[in-house]
Amino acid sequence: MGKTLAEKIFDAHLKDEPFPGTKVLSLDRVLCHEITTPVAIADLVWRNKDRVFDRDKIKVVIDHVPPSKDSKTATQAKILREWARRHEIPDFFDVGHNGVCHAIFPEKGYIRPGFTAIMGDSHTCTHGAFGAFAAGVGTTDLEVGILKGVCAFREPTTIRVNLNGELPAGVYAKDVILYVIAQLGVNGATDRVIEFRGPIVEQMSMEARMTLCNMAIEAGGTCGICMPDMTTVDYLWSFIQAEFASKEAALADYRKWVSDADAVYDRVMDIDVSVLEPQVTFGYKPDCVKPVSEMAGTPVDQIYIGTCTNGRIEDLRQAAAVLKGKKVADSVRGIVSPATPKIFSQALEEGIIKVFMDAGFCVTNPTCGACLGMSNGVLAEDEVCAATSNRNFNGRMGKGGMVHLMSPSTAAATAITGVITDARTL
Repeated sequence: MGKTLAEKIFDAHLKDEPFPGTKVLSLDRVLCHEITTPVAIADLVWRNKDRVFDRDKIKVVIDHVPPSKDSKTATQAKILREWARRHEIPDFFDVGHNGVCHAIFPEKGYIRPGFTAIMGDSHTCTHGAFGAFAAGVGTTDLEVGILKGVCAFREPTTIRVNLNGELPAGVYAKDVILYVIAQLGVNGATDRVIEFRGPIVEQMSMEARMTLCNMAIEAGGTCGICMPDMTTVDYLWSFIQAEFASKEAALADYRKWVSDADAVYDRVMDIDVSVLEPQVTFGYKPDCVKPVSEMAGTPVDQIYIGTCTNGRIEDLRQAAAVLKGKKVADSVRGIVSPATPKIFSQALEEGIIKVFMDAGFCVTNPTCGACLGMSNGVLAEDEVCAATSNRNFNGRMGKGGMVHLMSPSTAAATAITGVITDARTL
């Protein structure tokens, strides 16, 4: 019987099975940021176990509130900063060099097909776009990962989602994943991997695949996964070219992680995206999704473009294409946060930053701040935000605030009109 990609990774990394169904895996990467890691560090210090299993496999960034907005966040950053220096962790990205974790770590080539990765952040599932098993974990698991380089998991079953047809113009990966979540429900993939397959995925860039996998957690998924292919190799080539004689050789090696044709799935979904409209959330759950035509005209107070879901260069290009030559409506404010310094620089070189600024957007440094209501775009009570982020929970971007999730294109159109708008109508 064949195996899924996730099953192959579990088999290759298995260290122990202390209880039936509980598998201890070796870790290729332990990712850390300043919100969840300081708690783990403090506990390790308290237990006299202030050590790291492998400084080269630990990657660290200050990304949620950079620069710090108050004494508390400054203390969190200080703890992480001093820990990284104490253990001489080479890949530490401090303020000025930092980016949103799930954008900067792939950008640096740290995630490869067949890898295992954990982080104290629920959207770690993003990295499954590379054909890796990547999961968000709690403090105890993060501590063990830092100290021993292992993590225990219940081996998840896999839901295969086949994306077929042809994407209509003006419909993007964000629209696709919102639609998939609506079909699955917020608990539909609990303790499961969501495997994205089909011609639509094969045609997507790595940026688009990361958008798909990023929101697997919003359906309850442990990880979202795409099959490694030449698109993956092309993205990673500058980091892996010393390991392989050619791109074809790299692809041949990475193909060993592709799910077998006779692999067994918990469920298989076939979705034809050919008639899909841009999608927008309503209410306070990520599976509360409607076509933009049913949400059109809904007033908003703020537009936010960025985050680990849609802050990459491809996303900024989509938004800028809609905004060019136009202005943000007087009734709203627009905020854009390129996800990494490299993306910011590229957007500057391509004239995209100028498009945003000419339109009236506030352009901020790379940060997660607004997405979780901590800084750089927090909502007041009863305010409404059109956001390219991944969560619309009650109060997510500020106490009493409402968030409508959408693609960068839809968000840009909404900025122009001040109400939720299908960009294809402009």
